[in-house]
Amino acid sequence: MMDETSADKARIARQFIEAIPFSRALQMRLEEIGEGVAVISMPWSEMIVGDPTLSVVHGGAVSALMDTCGGAAVMSHPQALAGTATIDLRIDYMRAATSGQRITARAECYHLTRSVAFVRAEAWDEDRTRPVAAATGAFTVERITPRDGGKS
Repeated sequence: MMDETSADKARIARQFIEAIPFSRALQMRLEEIGEGVAVISMPWSEMIVGDPTLSVVHGGAVSALMDTCGGAAVMSHPQALAGTATIDLRIDYMRAATSGQRITARAECYHLTRSVAFVRAEAWDEDRTRPVAAATGAFTVERITPRDGGKS
């Protein structure tokens, strides 16, 4: 069961995802959130196909999914609350996502400094043992400090 802080973070992460027009267009769905971990998925659709002859999903759609998931993981970290933005995101594409299958990404915020969060992420289709892509990234950290009640 989520405590009030976890519930607030989940609500904020959902609002974060829903506020991004591209995330809405890709029909991203928050599957799991909490303690610096986020899982987000999106359905396969012809709209995200980059190569119609092979029905291969465009790398930009996978990028957007992993970037959004990374941001949500940062926002759900116990020490980061107010907001985030991507500084750098490196994505290694390992294979094409299987046509017709939902794509899921899981991101973990594994280290925080005063102003930067470090994230690892992976994306897969129905075969989780064969990743579609892996990513590492750095995100800004905007915190609310209890001392002054404001952002730092």
